[in-house]
Amino acid sequence: MPEIRRAADRFRTEADGVDTWHSFSYGAHYDADNVGFGPIVAINTERIEAGRGYDLHHHADVEIVTWIVEGALQHEDGTGHGGVILPGAAQRLSAGTGVQHSEQNASFDQPVVFIQMMLASDHDAEPEYAQVEVDPQCGVLTPTVKVHAPAELFVARLDAEESVHVPATSRSLVHVISGSLTLGDTVLAAGDEARLTDRGEYDLRASSAAIALIWQLQR
Repeated sequence: MPEIRRAADRFRTEADGVDTWHSFSYGAHYDADNVGFGPIVAINTERIEAGRGYDLHHHADVEIVTWIVEGALQHEDGTGHGGVILPGAAQRLSAGTGVQHSEQNASFDQPVVFIQMMLASDHDAEPEYAQVEVDPQCGVLTPTVKVHAPAELFVARLDAEESVHVPATSRSLVHVISGSLTLGDTVLAAGDEARLTDRGEYDLRASSAAIALIWQLQR
């Protein structure tokens, strides 16, 4: 059976103008039974109010993958990359031996919502940056940005009653961004996750128009 994690059960961090929901143990929140899934060590849904954000801070030895849900995110990092990231963009920052980056809401009147995911990285050199624009077609498992880890990230966009087939792999994680999906007899709503181990191939069917991120993990 898949492990189901509901949106309402995630850890929550509230700061000045920032609201974060954590799928795994993170920062001050710790659960010994929920520290990672395969190479994935963090999935954080961030909502940052207008004019707020995170100042420069340090990471090392992780892949940082960001998916913009709504609004505009201003990103700057020590690799020299910077700019505004909009919905449909998947960004990857391989921290390597160490990198500083900042994330600010690029708007002064609208919030920004994004999902930031971290994985244990196979990249042990200087930090590296990549970004791709993704235009998911309905009913297709669409690849996004590549990572230095035994993992692939896909996005699925489904109309109501449409389905998508997910191939077999060692582990698979489904994170619903919007709408609702069914996995077998289980209904997954926005913010819910399904974590599957040695499940084999499976199908996701949309109960209503939905978007989901799907990690296919090789270990």
